[in-house]
Amino acid sequence: MSFYKMFDFLRELNKNNNKEWMDAHRKEYHEVRDFYIDWLNEMDMKLANVNPNYSHTPGKKAINRINNNLLYHPNKPVYKDHFGAGLDLEKGKGDFYIHLGINGSFLAGGFYKPKSNTLKSIRDAIDYNGEKLKGIIEKPSFKKMFGDLEDEEMLKTSPKGYSQDHKHIDLLRHKSFAVIRTVTQKEVLDDSFNDHVIEVYKEMLPFREYLNEAVTVKG
Repeated sequence: MSFYKMFDFLRELNKNNNKEWMDAHRKEYHEVRDFYIDWLNEMDMKLANVNPNYSHTPGKKAINRINNNLLYHPNKPVYKDHFGAGLDLEKGKGDFYIHLGINGSFLAGGFYKPKSNTLKSIRDAIDYNGEKLKGIIEKPSFKKMFGDLEDEEMLKTSPKGYSQDHKHIDLLRHKSFAVIRTVTQKEVLDDSFNDHVIEVYKEMLPFREYLNEAVTVKG
C-alpha cells in the first residue's frame, strides 16, 4: 500500500460518490485507511522526537471521518475528497493538521475560525505580548514556509475593547490564527515527504506553542 493507492482510491470515490459504491469497495477503503493510520503512527513517533512536549496521538484517534456531515452541510457529497488527520492533539489546543486529497493537500496548524472565548484569549495574549508573535511570524524562514496568516473574514475595524491605533491592530483584526503549507501530490509521493512534514512541523511549532499557551491561560 502507498500514497499512490490512496490518491487512486480517492479519485475513484470522487467519481462514484455514493454509499452503494463505497459498500462495494469497503475492503479497499479499509486497506487505504489502515495504510494512512500506520503512516500517522509513524509520524506520531517521529514528531515526538522533535518536541519533548508533544501530545502522542495514535493514528486511529488522529484520523477524521471520511463521511461529510450532511446534517449541517446537506449540499455536500456523501464522502470527502481527502483524508484528514490531526497530530499533536490535545483538547482545547490547536493541533498539527495533515490534509491529503485529490483537490489539494496541505499541512496546517493554529486556530481556524475559533470560538469567541478562544479568540478572546488569543487577542488578550497579543495585547499583552504581541511582539513575541510578530517575531515568530515575521521570521524569514517562517515567511518562506507559510507566507502570511490566513486572512479570511478579517475585521474592518478594531475588535471590541481595542482602539484603532493599537500597535498590534493588524493582528487583532484576524478572526483566524492559522498557517498553511500547501504540498503538491508529487511532493506527497516523493520519498522525502516524511522529512518535509517534520520540517514543516518544526517551523510551525513556536507559532502553535504561542497560541496554545494563550488559550490555556486563565483570566
